[in-house]
Amino acid sequence: MRKLLNTLYVTSEDAYLALEGETVKIMFEDNSSKNVPLINLQGIVCFSYKGASPALMGKCADEGIMLSFYSPRGKYLADLGNSCSGNVLLRRTQYRFADDYHSLEIAKSFIVGKLYNSKYLMLHFCRDHPMQVDVDYVKKVAQRITEYIQDIKICNEFNTLRGIEGNSAAEYFGVFNQFVLQNKNDFMFCGRNRRPPTDNINALLSFAYSLLMSECASALRSVGLDPYVGFMHTDRPGRKSLALDLMEELRSVYADRFVLTLINNRIVDGSDFEVQQSGAVFIKDNSRKKIISEWQKRKCTELVHPFLKEKIQWGLVPYVQAMLLSRYLRGDIDGYPPFLWK
Repeated sequence: MRKLLNTLYVTSEDAYLALEGETVKIMFEDNSSKNVPLINLQGIVCFSYKGASPALMGKCADEGIMLSFYSPRGKYLADLGNSCSGNVLLRRTQYRFADDYHSLEIAKSFIVGKLYNSKYLMLHFCRDHPMQVDVDYVKKVAQRITEYIQDIKICNEFNTLRGIEGNSAAEYFGVFNQFVLQNKNDFMFCGRNRRPPTDNINALLSFAYSLLMSECASALRSVGLDPYVGFMHTDRPGRKSLALDLMEELRSVYADRFVLTLINNRIVDGSDFEVQQSGAVFIKDNSRKKIISEWQKRKCTELVHPFLKEKIQWGLVPYVQAMLLSRYLRGDIDGYPPFLWK
């Protein structure tokens, strides 16, 4: 099994990244600096506008280290990685599958995983917090999602699949506020919004989804797949469609549950956010560092993968799913097995 390497998160807005020997040198405006060995890294996520040197970008490309750039507010800007790694025949198969009937079948697997895991999260809160959750109502919603899963199995067109996914997401986020068990004054969820988020929970969700997408894109590149050519999400310049596909099944149990843990364990509160005059809500700089630290801890916790039946770290789940997808495209397995958390 692949070793879980580290992801370097650079959250300082004034940081500039450069190559020094076999290390990435992080230089700050006050003339201080820090060196991190590249050998221990699988990715670098930079939230600074100053960017990185061409030498470092070239080194990351050669070593297959995903270098991703975000604005200080968390908006995705660009990334750099070794897109030529892996077998070119695998990517040719990916492109063919994206244009024929295989595309719908793979997309259905992604969405089945998404709905199944959404239902799991809801039932988890019903079981563990029956006094704080409207159990009867949440279970009714979970049952409707079960019915949506059955509808997906007989679905034969993308428009129908997207409609099912949209209806299910509305049901899921319709009960999401019940899973916020602490500090309701600071964390009240009235529905999903983004670009920009307008409340604290949506700011956390958007940030967690950005981190998860970066993990998924890096995992896809590492097994030789093109993260920009998806099956569920259509092609669009600059959009990592396959990374968005892969993260669908992981949103609830990886990102949403992480956000709820931050809130319910009082790791974050209202002081971690700032509201702009436009109504947009952003996470403060120091708070992003705290959240990223918790994200890294989460990645190191262990689970038994439901398909492989092997103990792995949570941070390896995107890689395992990318590997299983590549095995399906090669013909090694009969279908893509989505991550169905139990």
